[in-house]
Amino acid sequence: MGDRRTRSTGVARFAGIHTGLRWKLSAAIALVGALVAVTLSLVVHNAARVSMLDSARDLVYERVLIGQGNYNTTGRPNFPGIKIDDPNLPRELREKAAQGRRATFVTDRPDGVPDIWAAVPLKDGHIMSLHTGFTDRSTDIMADLDQALIIGSIAVVLGGSALGVLIGAQLSRRLRKAAAAANQVARGETDVRVRDAIGGVVRDEADDLARAVDAMADTLQQRLEAERRVTADIAHELRTPVTGLLTAAELLPPGRPTELVLDRAQAMRTLVEDVLEVARLDGASERAELQDIMLGEFVARRALAKDPEIAVHVVHESEVTTDPRRLERVLFNLLANAARHGKAPIEVSVEGRVIRVRDHGSGFPEDLLADGPSRFRTGSSDRSGHGHGLGLTIAAGQARVLGARLTFRNIRPPGAPEHVPAEGAVAVLWLPEHAPTNTGSHPLMR
Repeated sequence: MGDRRTRSTGVARFAGIHTGLRWKLSAAIALVGALVAVTLSLVVHNAARVSMLDSARDLVYERVLIGQGNYNTTGRPNFPGIKIDDPNLPRELREKAAQGRRATFVTDRPDGVPDIWAAVPLKDGHIMSLHTGFTDRSTDIMADLDQALIIGSIAVVLGGSALGVLIGAQLSRRLRKAAAAANQVARGETDVRVRDAIGGVVRDEADDLARAVDAMADTLQQRLEAERRVTADIAHELRTPVTGLLTAAELLPPGRPTELVLDRAQAMRTLVEDVLEVARLDGASERAELQDIMLGEFVARRALAKDPEIAVHVVHESEVTTDPRRLERVLFNLLANAARHGKAPIEVSVEGRVIRVRDHGSGFPEDLLADGPSRFRTGSSDRSGHGHGLGLTIAAGQARVLGARLTFRNIRPPGAPEHVPAEGAVAVLWLPEHAPTNTGSHPLMR
């Protein structure tokens, strides 16, 4: 009927940084935009500077040629700024002129403003040169260009970020809708389709993902339905021979062999009935037959009838609308699981709409706490004589029909680490504030 208890073991949990897709996409676009803007700004700045320097060098070269012509004609340097054998002439330029070549040269001042030189050899062996700096107008033009490039780069980054937010928001919204629909499918809402949930007319990766999830959900649903039908058919076919076997065993003469046969036949009939009940619950066709009951009185009467040694505490009485037969089934299965795998004393408490069943055994196994109860899984490597794992599975299924929530946890000393053995297990049934409808819909439990 229940699940085999094991000692709890520590489970490592890793927390990650969660960021939305829109911000990741926006950051990526902003980073790429910044890199492109900085690269283009540097290219444009350098190209403009080189172009202006070339123009200035051409102008200085033309002036020094005019000065050379005048000097050859008049024998005097009568052009403005012209000097003969200027001692400040750069060494590289002086060597070129000494070789009989005309040349220009650019140097940078400490403040970053370029100096432009031009030199030509004269017939008498002297060197004529002209020196000028970068004009204020050119400096202003470069400053204005740099300012425009900076403003343009900032605009590109901000615009790219905004575009990334818009694109990422749309894609993130579609993916969130897909995730919400997939969670609905996981909860058993077989009529939900992810593709219909995300909507839109654009065919993109989110649309492909939605279609793939829908196809997977349909395939899994078909397989689960086929499994449920096979299980139900097998269990149904076994009912008749098992009932006949039990009837025949009752006709055997009294004795120990007869008792053993009756015990095994009764266990087999209980297993067949449990399997049929699980199959019906998996079919999602069960409906609650609602009645108004006083929950504390109901639980106390049923629990003490099951075992007079159970300690029942009604902390707060309340009237609830539920299905008494299914609630009794959940309660009995929780008590049977506690008696089989836990240790006395077994305590039941009722507080408002919450029912707690506690034992003082070694606690629930970690796989049950992580994944919930599963059929034919008892938490023990040897299931012989320890149940079939159907008790808590049926309890969880009946709780879903009631619109309730069934949770499991272990009790440890305050501040004790995970590897310390548990001091008991607690199963908690949370009944809904509003009863399920006759169509089978349930309130959302959080």
